[in-house]
Amino acid sequence: MNLLRKIMFPISILYGIITSIRNFLFDKGILKSYSFDLPIIAVGNLSVGGTGKTPQIEYLIRLLSKQYKVATLSRGYKRKSKGFILADQTATAVILGDEPFQFFEKFKEIQVAVDTDRQNGIKQLLNQKDKPAVILLDDAFQHRKVKAGFYILLTSYGDLFSDDFILPAGNLRESRSGVKRANVVIVTKCPDTLSSEEKNKIRNKLNISLDQELYFTFIAYDTFIFSENLKLNLNELQSTPKIVIAGIAKPEPFFEHLQNNNKVCLSFPDHHNFTDKDILEIKKIAQNNIIITTEKDYMRLKGSLPKEQLFYLPIKSSFLCDSEKFDKTIINYVGTSTRNR
Repeated sequence: MNLLRKIMFPISILYGIITSIRNFLFDKGILKSYSFDLPIIAVGNLSVGGTGKTPQIEYLIRLLSKQYKVATLSRGYKRKSKGFILADQTATAVILGDEPFQFFEKFKEIQVAVDTDRQNGIKQLLNQKDKPAVILLDDAFQHRKVKAGFYILLTSYGDLFSDDFILPAGNLRESRSGVKRANVVIVTKCPDTLSSEEKNKIRNKLNISLDQELYFTFIAYDTFIFSENLKLNLNELQSTPKIVIAGIAKPEPFFEHLQNNNKVCLSFPDHHNFTDKDILEIKKIAQNNIIITTEKDYMRLKGSLPKEQLFYLPIKSSFLCDSEKFDKTIINYVGTSTRNR
């Protein structure tokens, strides 16, 4: 794979030139970006997948939904539907995509919508009788046709964008200079023991400006696993045989967290649509043992596996420090934007 990526490097140069020209045209107003009269927060990354956008969106939902009517707008990756859809009681992971369906299942007080055309999606949300006060754009950092009021850029601790290259030689969707559009940069999936010295080294590597805020987060795993009707303490299941399933970009930390000698790990591609063959194979391997999966995979697996066997392990994005400062930054942006409407 490394050799193949080196061979593809000339294509990366061409792709980088194309994306840089596109960004230049948007920056200069030659290509039109549309603004809307309400606070819009875009969460995204420069690289392809695996930076923890879903737990970060959920953090923002918890922070803002106490005070504002919140809507999330995603493209609905790998959904089997088209156009704009506002989630209702008929929604499924097939219709919305796994991540939006997860938002819908967990946060009943918010609106969850999908549309590959974010501009149209926002217009549709604003045409609703009960229209939102705040919109969270999921994975929209490169969606330049909409100009959000606030940008949060995520980069994974183990795969910093500053160490990467543009596709296909690397995993970057655009040049590293795209970081300049961010109001806040968050280094995700950090060790919870990250030192101040290493934080400073990372700050220097990312080369962010003084007016951009930098934060560090880690993945906090719940101490319980959940099924449709049950809640079990993980500490009490250490010696229990189990099957662990993950269809996410970087499953290793998930597998490692559930480490013991009584598990079988099954890994699938990110956002994998489980086929009938997959389900039969999982049932064959699991027999009557507990099956533990990620919350995102649970949205696609429930209904296909026995509900008394299938459990998910929730995660949250937690700040190593300065969470109060981050919260204040977001609340101030939303509050100021709302007052100015």
